[in-house]
Amino acid sequence: MRGREFKDAVFQQFARIASAFASPKRIELIDLLAQGERNVETLADETGLTVANTSRHLQILKSARLVESSKRGLQVFYRIAGPEVLRGYLGLQRLAEAHLAELERLVRDYFGDGDTLEPMDSERLLRRARAGEVTVIDVRPREEYESGHLPGAVSLPVKELADRLAELPRDRRIVAYCRGRYCVLADEAVQRLRADGYDAVRLAEGFLDLRQAGFPVETVDHESRKEGSRR
Repeated sequence: MRGREFKDAVFQQFARIASAFASPKRIELIDLLAQGERNVETLADETGLTVANTSRHLQILKSARLVESSKRGLQVFYRIAGPEVLRGYLGLQRLAEAHLAELERLVRDYFGDGDTLEPMDSERLLRRARAGEVTVIDVRPREEYESGHLPGAVSLPVKELADRLAELPRDRRIVAYCRGRYCVLADEAVQRLRADGYDAVRLAEGFLDLRQAGFPVETVDHESRKEGSRR
């Protein structure tokens, strides 16, 4: 193989990854799978796609070795192929943040002037939560919380918020977080909490950012929960 042929072949492989990321819906699928394993039907519901279109996008991601799958009974479950996929996805975000003014404008228009943000570093957040100074809530769907969450965070999916407000203390700040810095779930939760008189803010970083930065993560032990329910 000549040098020119080698370079063409190498860049063609790089282009396979770029092509897999060249769809907004495929990027959203990576974002969802970075939170935890999902079946096709759940992914279709989250992204607003049909099951057939979701499967088609997943096959493209799988062909580029960005996701993996396994079958359980009649359902197929997908997951990201490794931590380097998450690093690549977050790197794509940083690249867009550095060069696309349109992205900054979109964020500013949606989230407003930032008065709902808690620009707290992860270590300080953990210290304040342990000291009982703040209550940290994870507003992602429960299965995402069970796959991994911040230590001490309470699972309070945004869809359940209206029915569970009484569980939250009114004498301390509520800090909500969700999937990533562009996730809208925490913003929705904060708006609802503030309307009910709570001192609520959303964490500037999302779960993916904190996990990638090395922040400790807890998971739910399903076997322990089963044993506890038998006693």
